[in-house]
Amino acid sequence: MSKSFALGEITVTPIVEQQQPLFDIFEFLPGVTPEIFDENRSWLEPSALDPATRKLILCVQSYLVRTPHHIILVDSCVGNDKDRPQRPFWHKMKGEAFMQGLTAAGVSPDDIDFVMCTHLHVDHVGWNTRLENGRWVPTFPRARYLFSERELAYWTALHAKDPIACIADSVLPILDAKQADLVKSDHALNDHVRLMPTPGHTPDHFAVAVGRGRDDAVLTGDLIHSPIQARYPEICYRADFDPKQSAATRRSFLERYCDTGTLCCTAHFPQPSSCRISRWGEGFRCTPVAA
Repeated sequence: MSKSFALGEITVTPIVEQQQPLFDIFEFLPGVTPEIFDENRSWLEPSALDPATRKLILCVQSYLVRTPHHIILVDSCVGNDKDRPQRPFWHKMKGEAFMQGLTAAGVSPDDIDFVMCTHLHVDHVGWNTRLENGRWVPTFPRARYLFSERELAYWTALHAKDPIACIADSVLPILDAKQADLVKSDHALNDHVRLMPTPGHTPDHFAVAVGRGRDDAVLTGDLIHSPIQARYPEICYRADFDPKQSAATRRSFLERYCDTGTLCCTAHFPQPSSCRISRWGEGFRCTPVAA
């Protein structure tokens, strides 16, 4: 059975597709200097950094959110059968972990009411669709898929100029099926679930806050990738759309939730990927919280 966080009327369950060393820390986070690396490797290894390869250990996961009214999936990982030749570890996957995770949580694809994509990168939209008789069809047939209107416009414009595989196979089929709801990045679904603008990683990235009348938990998406970015919020991912804005968003987010009871459920920290934030010098510390 998947382990869940019970947060009043809401439960949050991680659905893990993959966890392994994926990217060299200096390539993935070019702001990491040799001095920063040497100072911090003792606490990063072995859970967040592979000692043998210097690769960051990253988790690829979704979060299943149950409220009194809905079952929501936040982000949808990489997916099976997707053509990703530039990422061999994601190319034409045939994995069972994602669907097994849903089953262990007591949920089938038919049970999902909403899919919320914090942004439209390859590892956050993949299970939006599945391959059926040579066609990409929505994996969750009853769900409404929430996309930021501005985020979608940015990626579809790029796709029109130079095709982007994950837009073609994991986003456009949702529009064709008329299951997409285009929203602002501060959209409130109801009293229990609301979006929070967190731009920088992509043009209109959002986080998802859950809790009635307060933020019991926030699902961060990719506003932060690794615990070292909490200690040094100005260290950015190499492909952030706007690094300056990304750093400002990250520091503002960490400041907002520092020394509060809010559970921060990250997309890519190694398991356990949920944490609480405290201060660490001029930066912050993410203390893992096990479900």
